[in-house]
Formats: sequence, C-alpha cells, structure tokens
Amino acid sequence: MQATHWLFKQLPMYQNVGMDGYKIDLSKTLLLANHLKNPHHGFKSIHVAGTNGKGSTSHMMASVLQEAGYKVGLYTSPHLKDFRERIKINGTMIPKRKVSSFVEKHQDFFKNNDLSFFEMTVGLAFDYFAQSKVDIAIIEVGLGGRLDSTNIIRPELSVITNIGLDHTQFLGTTLPAIAKEKAGIIKSNTPVVIGELHPDTSKIFRQVAKQKSAPITFAEKQEVSFFDCDLKGNYQLKNQRTALTALEVLITKGFKISQTHIKTGIGAVVSNTGLLGRWQVLQTLPTLVCDTAHNKEGLLFTMQQLQQTTQGVLHIVFGLVLDKDLEVILPLLPPSAKYYFCAPNITRALDVTVLKQKAEDYSLVSTSYKSVKAAVKAALKAAKTNDSIYVGGSTFVVAEVL
Repeated sequence: MQATHWLFKQLPMYQNVGMDGYKIDLSKTLLLANHLKNPHHGFKSIHVAGTNGKGSTSHMMASVLQEAGYKVGLYTSPHLKDFRERIKINGTMIPKRKVSSFVEKHQDFFKNNDLSFFEMTVGLAFDYFAQSKVDIAIIEVGLGGRLDSTNIIRPELSVITNIGLDHTQFLGTTLPAIAKEKAGIIKSNTPVVIGELHPDTSKIFRQVAKQKSAPITFAEKQEVSFFDCDLKGNYQLKNQRTALTALEVLITKGFKISQTHIKTGIGAVVSNTGLLGRWQVLQTLPTLVCDTAHNKEGLLFTMQQLQQTTQGVLHIVFGLVLDKDLEVILPLLPPSAKYYFCAPNITRALDVTVLKQKAEDYSLVSTSYKSVKAAVKAALKAAKTNDSIYVGGSTFVVAEVL
C-alpha cells in the first residue's frame, strides 16, 4: 500500500495537474520497456485513439472479443473511482497486490529516471498483460497519439474514432494539426479504421496511411447492422459503427468472431467490461443521469439527447476543468434548464465563480456550490418526480457521483 501511495502522491499526473504532468517524448517509455524486457512484444494488440468515443469503442470491442472466447486485456484512462479501472482482463481489474508488487520491484528505477505517472502505468499494464498471456489487448491512447506513451506497440489494427478541438495546448489548434498527432498511431502495413469521415482530417489520414502502406477503412462508408447496446447514449451509434468496422477487419486477419458474438457482446458492454459514466442512469423519479462528455463534440450530442428525451424541468449539475473554452462550451447548454455549478475536487478544476459569471452572458440561470455532492443534493431536493437531472461537464464531476 505504501508503494501504491507513492505512485499517486509523489509524481505529477496530467489528470490532476494538467500540462506539468504531460511528457512529449517517448524516450523514457522506451527506456522503461527495455528495463521490463519489452512486455509489449508478448501480446497482440489493438491501438485506439480519438478525441471522443475511444473509451466506449474500446469497451465494445473488448466485450465482443470476450464473447468470442478470447482472453482480452483492456487499458484505458482516466479512471473514475479506482485506479485499477485502467487495467483489466476480461472485465476484471488488476489485483491490488499486482500493482503494489510492480511498484515496489521497480520503484528505484522510476525514481532514478524521473518517470511520469502515465509512463509507469503503461509499463504496469503491458507487464501485467504479458505475464497473464492475454490473447489480445485493446490499448487506448492517453492523449494525442504520436507521442503518447502507449505508442510503442505494434498492433494488429489501429483505430481513430474522431477528431475534435480538445487539448489544443498540446495537440494543435486546428483539426488537421490534431489529426496529424492522432495519425501518429498508424503503423507500417497495419490496417487502420477511421471512425468519422471529415473533410478537414480525412486527407491527413489518407496521406499518412499511404506513406505507411497501411490499408485504411472509413467506418462511415461501411454498411453495418446495428445491435441493441446497453450503452444508451445516442452518440454510441457512432462508436458502435466504428467498433463493428474494426471487428470486421479483425475477422479478415483470422480472428474467430461470429455474428452471435457481436450481438451478445454489444448488448452486454457494461456487464462484460464494467464501463461507467456513459449516459448512466443512477436513479429514476426524478431521473438522474450522468455522462463524461466534456468537449464540444461530446456535449453537443448529450445536450441534444437531454432535450429530446427528458420530461419536466431539466436540472443540470455542471463543472469544468481549466483548459476548456467557455465560449465554445456554454452556447451548447440549454437556457431553459436550471443550473447547479460546481468544481470537481482536483487542482485543475475551473473556479465555480468564473463559470457562473461567464454563464450569465449566455442567460444561464445558476446557483454555485462548493462541491459536486452539494450541487447534486440541491438538485435532488429541488427536482419533482417527473423532472430530470443531468450531471456532467467533466469526467471528474461524474466520478464524484458514482
């Protein structure tokens, strides 16, 4: 436990501190991989990048592959409640003792080489998957792609879900610039699936794929049969299309996946993988739903779904982190809703006073609260049984209500 505490408390983590926890170099990841005897060479993998939907798409594919009888590793970030959510095999989190023993064994190396939290976590995941002899691991990019610590793998397939203007301070301020960073996961002679066909980015992906002799498939061009999914956000249809297209590519590479496996796996993503926070209904009467959408593209879909499906008065518990552009985010929020502004309990949370003041420019009626829990409590008290409450704006806000 002492070693695990050190892992969290002593080193910077982008999840909490932002740019100070972000490394723009793969050299230390490669150094760690060599120290660990290159565990990423010991298992097959799928690499998944994108602005939105990469977590849901990864979990959909994992669920289907589990149904097909494969032993499936899954590496995602960030976590919501428990660090071990990041590293799973067939939906089961890495045991605590595995985390502790790994840190204890390699702690001197981590200290001597000033490794980041994310670099250490990637090393832990790869080491665990190799030791556990997974059949395949689905590896989600942490941030960007080209310089992300996960980008040392040589996958069976690369997947890029979509491109949006998020994390612009790291990845660039235009869609083509961000697309170039995401396209960094495309490998030589390795198929790549692109989730969305966008005029500002598709040219970039085609160019990089041609340079790498990587067969490219655009999911939006594919005819797919959708299946009932236990992830109920409307935006999940895009993610399902991407996942189904990726699975079809895997089938051409020899993976034994039937239509029954796909149907069952898509229908049981939450139960098979333990995914949390995606249009998750926490209670009814009044309805309380949370979602981790936190940028323009994600919030556009969730706000549309809220207005299409909710009844009565809409109460929105909302908080953001510092790097979000309020002039982009706030116009997406319905003026008719009642707002309960709050700040998640992390260093890089946006001050609730700043959020409230800026929201007044968009005619959003709000009250500020010192914590997420206090805001949710106030919303529940104010809401009538036929009203709806939405909690979101940040992964970290959602984490505090689960």
